[in-house]
Amino acid sequence: MKKNVSHFYFGYRVYEKSTENRTIDHTTIEMEVPVYSKRAGLFRNPAVRRELRQLDPERDYQRMVQLLVGYEFPFDITRALELALFHTYASPRTSALLMRTGEFEKHGQKRYDDTGILIAWFMQYGLNTETGLRAITHMNRLHGFYSIPNEDFLLVLSTFIFYPINWINRYGWRKLTTAEERAFFLFFREVGQRMNLTDIPETIEDLKAFTDAYEAEHFRYADSNRQVADSTVRIVEGWFPKPLRFAVKPVFSALINDKLREAFGYRRPAAWFCNLLEGSFWLRKWPLRWITFKPYPMLVENTVHRSYKNGLPAIEELGPTKLLAKEQRQRK
Repeated sequence: MKKNVSHFYFGYRVYEKSTENRTIDHTTIEMEVPVYSKRAGLFRNPAVRRELRQLDPERDYQRMVQLLVGYEFPFDITRALELALFHTYASPRTSALLMRTGEFEKHGQKRYDDTGILIAWFMQYGLNTETGLRAITHMNRLHGFYSIPNEDFLLVLSTFIFYPINWINRYGWRKLTTAEERAFFLFFREVGQRMNLTDIPETIEDLKAFTDAYEAEHFRYADSNRQVADSTVRIVEGWFPKPLRFAVKPVFSALINDKLREAFGYRRPAAWFCNLLEGSFWLRKWPLRWITFKPYPMLVENTVHRSYKNGLPAIEELGPTKLLAKEQRQRK
């Protein structure tokens, strides 16, 4: 095991139970945590799973999420969060807001990168480190430019819990443990608290009941849904050579459920295509039990961001350029 203290100082909060059974937050402590190396530059380090098994999700959920996103499932969590955001476009209220901003049409790749970088900052470094605190603060600042109902935020938050859990358990090289699933829930519940959301469900079962009720009430077809979904598909098409771009939209359509396909006006691809896609994910599982081609750990700093080929911007520079510039002028 190799330690690299220049990368990971991880934040933990110290709590004490009061006589009134309320949890009192006293302080934040930054702790040095291990940075693991691959075996022979290719093979997974079993020390990662050993640490995960030793952690308590009620206390250590931030560290557990850090290990899952940095070592165990970086590709899977990235893909799952992409689909999570795609899921939210099935609400006409959400898609209409996104259409009004014009960000998807005019600056789609930048918006994708900015969103991914902000989320990665606090997932990889923790919510209580300087980096994590700055990322959450800036995310709240960006959301403050718009009027967004609390229940819409809760729906987005729920997708960030359910999509990684469901994707990994279906396509990952191993399934999540019950403790790891609990860590995802507790992590993003705290994210919601840092976003000043209200009425956050206390259990994952209550959160599922909320999302089912929200979708039954709000998910339906709208032109804005289709336009935002198509804009997202075009972003991903740009990642591939032209001869392969035809497959991007069918892949998205195969990976979402009937409810979303109806909301976007998409058709389910042919059975042979869906089976081929499922088979490719299943074949991928077996070698990844032992080897990984991703950096160890996967970080914002060692990930390619198409909008920032010359280096990452400061956290506070992420987001809609015009809105940030307007805010700067108003402050002067």
